Amino acid sequence: SAVEFQSSDSIERRMELVRVVSHNTHKRMVSCLQGHIGADAEKRHVRRRIRHRENSVIASKCLASLPASGKMMEVCGEAENRLAAELMQHELQIEKDVLDPLSQLAEVDIPNILKQRKQLAKLVLDYDSARARWLQATKSIISGTNTQALTAKADLLKEEVDEAMNKMELCKDQLAADMYSFFSKEGDYAHYFITFLLPVFSLSSSLSLLSDSWTEKPAFGTGLDDHLKRSGREIALPIEACIMMLLETGMKEEGLFRIAAGASKLKKLKAALDCSTSQLEEFYSDPHAVAGALKSYLRELPEPLMTYQLYDDWIQASSVSDPDKRLQALWVVCDQLPKNNKTNLRYLVKFLAKLAQDSEVNKMTPSNIAIVLGPNLLWAKTEGSLAEMAAATSVHVVAIVEPIIQHADWFFPEDVDFNVSGMFVMPTPASNHNNHSDYDSSTIERKRPGSMLGPDADAARKEK
Repeated sequence: SAVEFQSSDSIERRMELVRVVSHNTHKRMVSCLQGHIGADAEKRHVRRRIRHRENSVIASKCLASLPASGKMMEVCGEAENRLAAELMQHELQIEKDVLDPLSQLAEVDIPNILKQRKQLAKLVLDYDSARARWLQATKSIISGTNTQALTAKADLLKEEVDEAMNKMELCKDQLAADMYSFFSKEGDYAHYFITFLLPVFSLSSSLSLLSDSWTEKPAFGTGLDDHLKRSGREIALPIEACIMMLLETGMKEEGLFRIAAGASKLKKLKAALDCSTSQLEEFYSDPHAVAGALKSYLRELPEPLMTYQLYDDWIQASSVSDPDKRLQALWVVCDQLPKNNKTNLRYLVKFLAKLAQDSEVNKMTPSNIAIVLGPNLLWAKTEGSLAEMAAATSVHVVAIVEPIIQHADWFFPEDVDFNVSGMFVMPTPASNHNNHSDYDSSTIERKRPGSMLGPDADAARKEK
């Protein structure tokens, strides 16, 4: 389509711009270095010792005739030698951390992507040609007399079509993964410029501001507050993007969050979210990959969404024997979450409550959701793998997360606009079949500790 063509053209222009800038920067930096590119430290050290020996000879001659001047020459020669050693180490570091990545980007990564794009265009033509011949063969079966021979020919052509399509899809997947990887690395190259070009070219402090304002940095594995501050968002991009896609195509998918997604598709989606792209149309058709990306984001947070600080409080609240008092205790802990954590947890829980309303179709009851998703929301801050931590606390976590999903509107009475950033297309009326979750909370004693005033509020928090 015209939009896809425009987007593809924009991507090519962007890659070409990065290639030219990387090539020119590499060339200019090489001209600024005193050592030869690629020469190891030993060879540079030999050249430095030769120069030091020459200076020492001059200093010794001066020392014999003019003692004071000779001593000064000797001290200056030693200072020059030390400065040369520091310069050599600095240039080696520049080559490793700046010049080599720039060369890799300009001479290898981008040319490979452009080469794959040409290969993909050829494979598309091969597929179209094979498909046209197969369609022609199937038409000949109807009008021909030797049906058996024509059918055999059509079957062979169908195999050729399938093989051409597989090659085309593999090339497309590899190209997409390389391009997403390319875009996600741009932030790293910006970091190289800021860290190493600053002392070389004595750039102004405005470059530091440029580095701080760089928005296309990975979201996965980054702290929630850092990601939200850098991107200027209220809800983390992976959470909002995945939920918006699932609202469109995943609400009736059986075993959502439970069935594992394809590793290749999941990797591509995470890379796309890491570089903040809004072109996610190809992932709408695979809700399990989308659910897997959401789980990965929550699991890879440096601190769980429900926080380390409140871990003991959550466990203690879930251990209260009386059901109503247990809900009250959980509400008190939930109310203590930091603002960003609470806002994102509310957004997520509201969606999970909507998902549970279709549990007769998708088989994802609040209990099942808590089992598969709960360990990604809360775990202990202890040594060991995430799997070990999840296994140790899974029973407690389910007892915490399940009632929060069951009584989502009680814990979070405010309505949620899932398209909070406005950057996604809202679900169609046919797929947006659920309104806000409407659980029967009449059996819950609606005493909100947070709504108490004065000493009663403090007392309620001390009781938990």
